[in-house]
Amino acid sequence: MAITYNNLYLDIRQQLRRSGVEAATLEARELVCFGTNKSREELQRDGGLYASPELERQVRALVERRMAGEPVAYLIGEWEFYGLPLDISPDVLIPRPDTEVLAEEAIRYCVTLGECRVLDLCAGSGCVGLAVGAKVSQAKVVLGEISDAALKICRQNIRRSGLSGRVVPLRMDALEKPDKTLGEFQCIVSNPPYIPRGDIGGLDGSVRDYEPHLALDGGEDGLDFYRAVSEKWRDCLTTGGRLYFEVGIGQADEVLRIMRAQGFGDIQIVKDTHDIPRVVFGTLCGEI
Repeated sequence: MAITYNNLYLDIRQQLRRSGVEAATLEARELVCFGTNKSREELQRDGGLYASPELERQVRALVERRMAGEPVAYLIGEWEFYGLPLDISPDVLIPRPDTEVLAEEAIRYCVTLGECRVLDLCAGSGCVGLAVGAKVSQAKVVLGEISDAALKICRQNIRRSGLSGRVVPLRMDALEKPDKTLGEFQCIVSNPPYIPRGDIGGLDGSVRDYEPHLALDGGEDGLDFYRAVSEKWRDCLTTGGRLYFEVGIGQADEVLRIMRAQGFGDIQIVKDTHDIPRVVFGTLCGEI
């Protein structure tokens, strides 16, 4: 039986809601748009028209994969972060709204600096560094990432965001001391792997079975990257520069202590929209 685009969307939304998908409205729209090769505007415009059986089959095949646990961002190959549409693949974490708090705090600081160099360490898709580059016109941003596959996504997103002149991707290992030729930055921002290794198996299947473990595994207690970055990368910061971290639930106080031990002062904790401590940042005071 023929179905209109609008009724197909409503049908998919109801199916996702019944399955407990929180963002059913958003996901239904994205799946129908991708499966029918329509923009959001085109879907709204053509809502009363009938979808061909072939297009309906394509959409429903995508929905079946989603119902089996595959995240929508990987199904459609893109996701939006801080107003930027970005390429996404299973080689990088899917950008989350919580991480926009990290971007917002870094942007708020960088706009006060004028010309500045910013390092997004453990960049993944490059979402945080690209948000800074997009909003701070005098910032020059380096996206640092150890995964070659993730760096490929970074390069795609730099081009997609029109930031090729001010944002560059570089391969770097956040757990190792950086080469001095990297130079100094006024701001380092990082959303590192922070899941304790033993907890990964208990994560939601859409994360555990699809997202890259390299970007999740923060060591035995989840704090390996906070220790390494605070200690080994502090020399990349100018005195008075700031280090911004995203942290997992229950980690903020421990990350604060780690940063304080490495000579950071004026350390602050910022909560996300769910009232969970999500960002810890501090200013490099000088020698420890």
